[in-house]
Amino acid sequence: MHPDLVVTRPAAHVAAITMRRPPNNFFDTGLVAGIADAIDEADVQDGCRAVILRSEGKHFCAGALIDPDRGDDSDQLYRAAQRLVSSPLPVVAAVQGAAVGGGLGLAMTADVRIASTRARLTANFVKLGIHHGFGLSATLPWAIGPHRAALLLSTGRDMSGAEAAAIGLCDAVVEPDDLDGAALEVAVSYANVAPLALRSIRQTMRADLVTSFPVALRREQTEQRRLATTDDHREGLAAIRERRPAAFTGT
Repeated sequence: MHPDLVVTRPAAHVAAITMRRPPNNFFDTGLVAGIADAIDEADVQDGCRAVILRSEGKHFCAGALIDPDRGDDSDQLYRAAQRLVSSPLPVVAAVQGAAVGGGLGLAMTADVRIASTRARLTANFVKLGIHHGFGLSATLPWAIGPHRAALLLSTGRDMSGAEAAAIGLCDAVVEPDDLDGAALEVAVSYANVAPLALRSIRQTMRADLVTSFPVALRREQTEQRRLATTDDHREGLAAIRERRPAAFTGT
C-alpha cells in the first residue's frame, strides 16, 4: 500500500481510498499507481464491488506535484491513468475542494463525481501555456459533450460545484458535511446490484471511453512535451508563482 493512501471499508462490499497529502493532495506517478493498485486489491482480495475515492485536507487534488529533478515520467504516469479509467470497479469521487488540472483529470476517471458546495473544478492548463493532460481530451467530452469540453479547456475557467453539476461535470452537489454520506450512498447503490451484470454493463457503457483514452493520452503527451519548451509556458509558471497575470507572447 502506498504510504499516502489509506483504505477503509465503510460498508459491505465498498472500499474507500483516501489520499493523505493535505492540504492540497498533489499527485505524482507513485500516488496514481497506488490508487490503481488499491482498486485492484479491493476487487481481487477484498471482494469489493464499488470504490470511493476521497482525500483529506482542504482540496481533493490541486494537480501534479512539480519536481524539476524528477525528469519526465509521463509514460509511467499515463500508464497508471489508463489503469484508472479501465478500473474493474465503479468509482465514486468525493470532491470537497479544488480539483485542478491533473486533479480534475483524476476525478474524471471516476464513474461518478459528488461535489461539495465548496468545490472548485478547473482545467487551467491553458493559463499555464501548456496542453491539458490526464486524458481530459477523452473524459470531458464523454461527460459533458465536445462543445462544453472544448470551452472549458480553451478558457481554463473555474467552475463551482453547483455550476459543474448543472452541466453534468459532477453528478450531485451537497453541503460539505454531507459529502462522505452522499458518496457512500452512491457506492452502496452499486454494491447492492448483481455484480456480474454490473461489470458487464460498465464494460459496455465505458467501452468507447476506455478505447479513446490512450489515444487522447498520446496526443496530449506529445503536445505537452512540445509546449513545455516555450516562453509562454515559462511565463505561465512564473505568473502562478508570483501571483500575477501572465503576459503571454505566443512564443
